[in-house]
Amino acid sequence: MEIEFLGTGAGVPAKHRNVTSIALKLLDERNGIWLFDCGEGTQMQILRTNIRPRKIEKIFITHLHGDHLFGLPGLLSSRSFQGGTEPLAIYGPKGVREFVQTALRISQTRLSYTIHYHEVSDGLVFEDQQASVYCEKLDHGVDSFGYRVVEADHEGELQVAKLQALGIKPGPLYGKLKQGLAVTLSDGRVIQGRDFVGEKSKGRVVTILGDTRYTPASVRLAANADVLVHESTFNKDETKMAKAYFHSTTQQAAAVAKEAGVNQLLLTHISARYLAKDVLQLEKEAQEVFANTRIVKDFDIIDVPFS
Repeated sequence: MEIEFLGTGAGVPAKHRNVTSIALKLLDERNGIWLFDCGEGTQMQILRTNIRPRKIEKIFITHLHGDHLFGLPGLLSSRSFQGGTEPLAIYGPKGVREFVQTALRISQTRLSYTIHYHEVSDGLVFEDQQASVYCEKLDHGVDSFGYRVVEADHEGELQVAKLQALGIKPGPLYGKLKQGLAVTLSDGRVIQGRDFVGEKSKGRVVTILGDTRYTPASVRLAANADVLVHESTFNKDETKMAKAYFHSTTQQAAAVAKEAGVNQLLLTHISARYLAKDVLQLEKEAQEVFANTRIVKDFDIIDVPFS
């Protein structure tokens, strides 16, 4: 599981930061990619990565402001041109279906795949055997949601060394033991699979928030997450401006991370007015409140390790 940042800027594209888009790469887990937001130029950013649009199986839109949305029609069209035939699911606030369908209709775009729309409200929005996704409304003036991705627990590993120490060589028996079944060996011994399978690994949790003021909903979504991705549009001294524009400061984001007990905080949605030295200062501000904080830049790839 990796998070790749395709755009980390706020409002408008800049030379050093494109507008928001985040890829949650689940290639080992489900051979797919989930995209969170799709600002203008996202497909151009993708060209500079190893991401294949046809691997994108779900797109989660946090809110309908253009810097999180305007890249969507182009990406959907390119996915079709580049051989994408698998269905795609789009999740987002009410209006996302109308936006996409209107853009495709007026441009007379014909897709080679089906889109399934899910206009979300608070609660569980997706679940299968591998993962669950929850969302909750934040505080941004327009409907803006945060998403909490919860990976299912991983089954314990087969303790191969322990089996080999008993003289049990690799073969079909290993598969049965991995399933926890009882197996009778050729010498008549009966062994229980559960005795040779390690403890389950707790599934990882990734929380990705849309634009928001500080709100308790952010803390709930981020509770004990392995990684929290939070906007950081303003510095610590701009709390009045952050409130007026429905955004967060560096230290407000860090306070969410601290209160929620997350492992790592990644700050994004950085204003173009902040350059290299400024960004270092923003990061330092946040670290005063929550030490394990990093401000990301376009094309950063963050591994999500097991806790």
